[in-house]
Amino acid sequence: MQLPGIPFKINTPEPLLDDLRARLINTRWPNQPVDSTWEYGTDSVYLQRLVQFWARDFDWQAWEARINAFEQRLVEVDGQVVHVLIEQGSGDNPLPLLLTHGWPGSFLEFIDLIEPLAHPERFGGRVEDAFTVVLPSLPGYGFSPSPATPLGPRAIARLWGKLASEELGFKQYVAQGGDWGSVVTGLMSRQQPPGLRAVHLNMCGNVPVIGPDESLAPEEQTWFGRVAAMQMQEGAYQQIQGTKPQSLAYGLTDSPAGLAGWICEKFQSWTLGASDQDPPFSLDWMAANLTLYWLNGINGANWLYHAARSGQDSRVAIEERNTVPAGFSLFPNDLIAPPPRCLLERIFDVHHYRVFDSGGHFPALEKGPLFVDELRRFFADFR
Repeated sequence: MQLPGIPFKINTPEPLLDDLRARLINTRWPNQPVDSTWEYGTDSVYLQRLVQFWARDFDWQAWEARINAFEQRLVEVDGQVVHVLIEQGSGDNPLPLLLTHGWPGSFLEFIDLIEPLAHPERFGGRVEDAFTVVLPSLPGYGFSPSPATPLGPRAIARLWGKLASEELGFKQYVAQGGDWGSVVTGLMSRQQPPGLRAVHLNMCGNVPVIGPDESLAPEEQTWFGRVAAMQMQEGAYQQIQGTKPQSLAYGLTDSPAGLAGWICEKFQSWTLGASDQDPPFSLDWMAANLTLYWLNGINGANWLYHAARSGQDSRVAIEERNTVPAGFSLFPNDLIAPPPRCLLERIFDVHHYRVFDSGGHFPALEKGPLFVDELRRFFADFR
């Protein structure tokens, strides 16, 4: 495959890492209510442990080498530069798979799954199930530069369609997403870019607009009630990032501990639900993901909420035509509770629907082998 764009390798200047370590070591810590853990937000005991690890034991250069082992490109699509990691799949005809992350994750959510997806024969699978794995970073995330002005998910969906068909030259491909990735990928299925065969989502990011004359089934009413309750309990970050992101940006850009405090709580509550346990992800991975946000700055990533809010991009009308087959693998502790199948069928051509007994918002991290199996099984019909 002829790859477009400019070859890219990570090479972080040491003074930037020295500055990061110094800021972490000199963190000014807030107090926390006695006998509280995660109830009030990110637990101080956990965060101090993470910050100490990040400052003294974390090896970003090892992560650089791991990422740089894969092909990376900076590709310009309609004036927006996008960082893309690509692993050519095994065999004669690997199916191109576009994987889109969300917030506060990154392409590193999929780092352990790249080789099993691209080279299944090395992991006890069949070479016929191989994918060519394409991991673009959303504008402003990872090593994708921030857009000049905020881009909403509908605009990004159009970018991804052009990236796949025009820049990468895929005649046919499939796409998967969670969090913002589910919104973008769901919108791609509505825009129907050339070559898109099917989509797989692990969250319902596209909420249907229900008209005043339409009736809801009891399970649909229950789901909308749960979403409303979630917004009251978990939606404050969306309101801030969707209305006044610049005010928040000064603290998150100046303090790496502040950045970690803002982000880490999501990896806890969106994975474990109502629990006082710490996030089930290694300090090493957490620090790597945080370093991506620190190096590029989180402000451009947070703009996505403002653009989506102003454009109502996450909502889709029932009459929007959608004929791209869709599969859903849903998890009970996700930010947005698994909707009933009948609700999804209002706006998607649902070919697969499964709700698991456990798991949350980051299944590629938390349940990697299961996640790989779901993708192989669903996309087998679209090769």
